Amino acid sequence: MRIGAHTLRNGLIVAPMAGVTDRPFRKLARRFGAGLAVSEMTASRPELRNTRKSLLRRDHAEEEEPISVQIVGADPVALADSARLNADEGAQIIDINMGCPAKKVCNVYAGSALLADERLVGRILDAVVAAVDVPITLKIRTGPHPGLRNAPRIARIAESAGISMLAVHGRTRACGFRGVAEYATIREVKTAVRIPVVANGDIDSPAQARRVLEETGADGIMIGRAAHGRPWIFREIDHYLATGLDLAAPSAREVQVILAEHLDGLYALYGEEQGTRIARKHIAWTVAGLPGAAAFRRQVLKLDDADAQFSAVRDFFEAISARYPEGETLS
Repeated sequence: MRIGAHTLRNGLIVAPMAGVTDRPFRKLARRFGAGLAVSEMTASRPELRNTRKSLLRRDHAEEEEPISVQIVGADPVALADSARLNADEGAQIIDINMGCPAKKVCNVYAGSALLADERLVGRILDAVVAAVDVPITLKIRTGPHPGLRNAPRIARIAESAGISMLAVHGRTRACGFRGVAEYATIREVKTAVRIPVVANGDIDSPAQARRVLEETGADGIMIGRAAHGRPWIFREIDHYLATGLDLAAPSAREVQVILAEHLDGLYALYGEEQGTRIARKHIAWTVAGLPGAAAFRRQVLKLDDADAQFSAVRDFFEAISARYPEGETLS
C-alpha cells in the first residue's frame, strides 16, 4: 500500500486515539507488524500548539518511518499552518481529523462535525494540501447521522483536493461508538474514488479483518480499540491474512515483557508521576481476562509510584507464569 512516496509494509494501520496512541504505543504497534501508526490528534489552534500536551504528542523520537501526524481543527488557515509546523518538525504524512465524534471536538465544529459542511471540507483540504509537500490523508465517518451518509461525496471532494489516502469509520457522527459498524458505505466510498481507502470500525480479530476487507474492497484496515492492551493483534492479523492460519496467543512471559517495555516507555516520555497515572489504563487493558485481574486492577489503581507499579506488574505476571508452563500460551 502506498501513501504518496511511502510504501507501507502492509495495509494495517493504527488508528489515532487521543490518550492512547502516544510514542510508546505507536512503537510497540509498529514492532508487532503495523504498517503505519498515526499519532494522537494535535490541536491546530496557535495558542494550544506549544502546551506540554501538544509537545509530547509531537514527540516522535526513534520512531519507525514514515511518521504520520494527525491535526484537528476547523479553520483552513490554522490547519495549513499546523501542517507546515508538523512537516518542519519531521512529519512525513499529515492526517486530518474529520472523524472524532467527541462533544468537546464537535462543539468547536471540528472532527466529524465538519462532515455536515461539504464546502468547508473542501476549503480545508485545499488549504492543507497546498501548504506542504508531504502527502495528506483524511479520516472521516460515514456521515453526520444515519439519514445523511455523505461519505462518498466527501471522498470525491478529498480525491479532487489531492488527498493521498482516506480512512473511513463505519459509523456516523451521531452514532458515536454505539451499535455496530456498517461497511456498505465504505464499499460505496471505495467504488467512488481511485485513492487508497482504509476501513475502520469493530475490527477486533484476524477473521473479522478478512471479512471487512472482502465486504468493503478496501485497500487496508485501521485498528483502534481492539489494540488496547493487545499490540500483538497486528502480528496476528498480518499472519492470518497471509496464511489463513491463526497464530497462538502470546505466553504470559511474552506479555510481561511487552507490558514492561510499554511501562518503561511511558515513564520515559511523561515522567514517572504522570507516566504512572497513564499506565493504569494500559495495565488494566493488558490483564483483562487473566486470573485475578479484577483484584489486581484495584491494587494498581492505588499505586502512585512507578517502581511500586512496575514491581506489582512483575509480581502479577510471575504468579500467572507459575500457573502456565513455559511456552504455554494465554487464551
